[in-house]
Amino acid sequence: MSKVFKFGEDVEGYSIPVLNEREIRAAAGILFIMMFIAINAAASRGDFTLLKYAVVIFLTDILIRVFINPKFSPSLIIGRLIVRNQTPEYVGAQQKKFAWIIGVLLAGTMLVHLVILNLSGPITGLICFICLIFLFFESAFGICIGCKVYSLIYRKKAQHCPGEVCEVKDRQAIQKTSLVQLLIVLGFIAYIFLTVSFFNDNFKVQPFNLFPVESTTQAK
Repeated sequence: MSKVFKFGEDVEGYSIPVLNEREIRAAAGILFIMMFIAINAAASRGDFTLLKYAVVIFLTDILIRVFINPKFSPSLIIGRLIVRNQTPEYVGAQQKKFAWIIGVLLAGTMLVHLVILNLSGPITGLICFICLIFLFFESAFGICIGCKVYSLIYRKKAQHCPGEVCEVKDRQAIQKTSLVQLLIVLGFIAYIFLTVSFFNDNFKVQPFNLFPVESTTQAK
């Protein structure tokens, strides 16, 4: 029974239970896509059906991770299958559990507010935005925002963080950013603003259909 209800896995060479960060990022990407599509449908069409399903799925998946075992989480299983040929990157399980508890609280609030009470408003929008930010940072950058909150609250350094960010060390040359590179980024941002300023009216024009159906019908 202890093997079923367990958080983290014992790996040789690690003194604490750990998880594979690669499959966690893959799972976060899967959940991000699901939530993004559902939120977009609610925001653009006013249809909350997909979002209600997404909230139930999201909450169920996170509850399995926290209260049963992460290795039984459907999204993590799919993530494991996707990255099975990649070398594992082990991270401490304790800070991940804390981060996922935050996810349970957010998803639980959404369940009560949106699914049970069938209400929408600023609270729903704010929680959806926070969930997307958490999932995006995890999947795209490997940054666990909840793990950083864990370190702030418990006042102790988390062990085995993604990318070894918990360890104090000098950045390597390939990680350093020069002044020229920063100026390129600022220049690119200015370029985007100028493009919007000059071409916004042109870009708003609907494109013409290369093969219009109407002309084909008239020819018949």
